[in-house]
Amino acid sequence: MKHAFRMVDPETLRRRPSAVAPMPTARSRSLISFTHPPRREVRAVFAAVAVAIVATALLVVQIPPTVYAIDVFGALREPGEPAFTVGHRGDRATAPENTMPSLELAMDELAFVETDVQLTRDGVPVLFHDVTLERVTGDVRTIGELDLAEVRRLDAGAWYAPEFAGTPIPTLEEFFTALAERDSARALVELKADWTREEVRKVTDLVDRHGLRGRVVLQSFSLETLVSLQAVAPTLPRIMLIRELPADPVPLAERLGLIGFGTTVESVTAQPGALVLAHEAGIAVLCYTLNSDEHWETVNALGVDGIITDEPSELDAWLAVTSPGT
Repeated sequence: MKHAFRMVDPETLRRRPSAVAPMPTARSRSLISFTHPPRREVRAVFAAVAVAIVATALLVVQIPPTVYAIDVFGALREPGEPAFTVGHRGDRATAPENTMPSLELAMDELAFVETDVQLTRDGVPVLFHDVTLERVTGDVRTIGELDLAEVRRLDAGAWYAPEFAGTPIPTLEEFFTALAERDSARALVELKADWTREEVRKVTDLVDRHGLRGRVVLQSFSLETLVSLQAVAPTLPRIMLIRELPADPVPLAERLGLIGFGTTVESVTAQPGALVLAHEAGIAVLCYTLNSDEHWETVNALGVDGIITDEPSELDAWLAVTSPGT
């Protein structure tokens, strides 16, 4: 369509018989100029728009966090210093995972509680880990295939023990309400899979509504989700979950505005230098999901900042023996 944007020459119009092409009025000439601007002007407008888009994109990916790891986790650990304890899906050694009984036990006793968030079919954030509901509720469907009302009718406690029969899957709103009632309670909240900007706002709006900035750390394995979070709420603390740390994790953290990484014991033992570089840049490193004395001892010796565990009471007891006074 090479000539689709060509202007009509006013001289040509004047030479045509009036019955075919009447002289344009002042208003029509104005409309012609507006709807068919000169090519040079079009190029200038397009160039300005392109520059604005690039500048906005660069701004999004380079916004530094205004909250830092030490603001959330305290001083980063030196080798041999005890890590803080994070209850994985609550205190699942005592109550069914990702239910309010489990999460409230962890909130009352631990430095941090960790939980997982997915969206129901009608867009409500609820706390659940697995891809399907089968292991916990016996239902083979996914959270995203059900409305909130259907999810709330499921039993998330009977599989664990008879005394927890009838325990529902909680909403993120319920969890944040309980968290806000405990001044010292803090949480790591994992957004499962890929979230758009519109979807992450459902979480970030709840953080703000409950006044939990600085007490909730959002985390994900998904790069798409982390980019969405950075665009929507660049000053909320965020962690990238990653199975293998890069040799130098600092550029990745700076690009995404992260305060830390959550990774595996295998990663930090294979790349101890990555932990050193992260700490030098003020970036925290946590390890998941460690449930043995051997692993706890290994990561503590390296100076990992936090340990995510299914056995928080046992880890706390172990720390009390190996690091008295903590």
